[in-house]
Amino acid sequence: MSFRIAERWFERRKIDDDITLIWEPHVDPLGRCNIWHVRGSESDLLVDTGIGVAELKPAIADLFGHGVIAFATHTHFDHVGGLHEFEHRIVGRPEARVMERSDARFSLYRDEMDPDVVEVIEAAGYPIADCLLDALPHESYNPRAWRVEPARPTRIVDEGDVVSIGNRRFEVLHLPGHSPGSVGLWEAATGTLFSGDAVYDGPLLDMLPESDVETYCRTMERLMSLPVTVVHAGHEASFGRTRLVELCRAYLESRSGK
Repeated sequence: MSFRIAERWFERRKIDDDITLIWEPHVDPLGRCNIWHVRGSESDLLVDTGIGVAELKPAIADLFGHGVIAFATHTHFDHVGGLHEFEHRIVGRPEARVMERSDARFSLYRDEMDPDVVEVIEAAGYPIADCLLDALPHESYNPRAWRVEPARPTRIVDEGDVVSIGNRRFEVLHLPGHSPGSVGLWEAATGTLFSGDAVYDGPLLDMLPESDVETYCRTMERLMSLPVTVVHAGHEASFGRTRLVELCRAYLESRSGK
């Protein structure tokens, strides 16, 4: 399989004065997570860190006004690939130990993935390409050698803990179902939720080996009660409360009786 060389690996779009969306256009949608940079008065916050094919920190260093806190909404490969690049790393307690070792569960190539996982993902609506990349960051890069790097958390958080960046304070919400340790960041003052993969505007994955449908349903019921203004999710476009309620209700209806 031949690849072209990408002119740049990361793209970005300014959402407002504080928030910038960063993404990896050369990664298949299955593994292309939203990376959120939030500027604070005392430190900056980075919600998720992408797949880890190219170095994230130097590519977006111009955004940083302070030191950076990297926050992992959960430990799936597409959200923690660049976590090891940052000095301050926050992970939810149920999945904190996953980041302490190199995670060999994932591959960029379909033929190296667990066939049962491939079946589940494709049944949910995500066709998996032979390789999750359509370009390389540089000529010498070997996608067969890609692995998630270990990144021991420097802070482990639980439900109700606060992540402060000075002028902005986010409450940690435990939102399990997609994975046991899925967490979100909730800013009540602005109605802003960074939801990770707990909810996004696309097919939700709830049949992975670590997923739990019953737990996911409870998370959806909780999310419907939040007075959100905007949800910045782990994939796809951001949305407001009306769409959040629609997505949660649709999920609950799809899983009723299961």
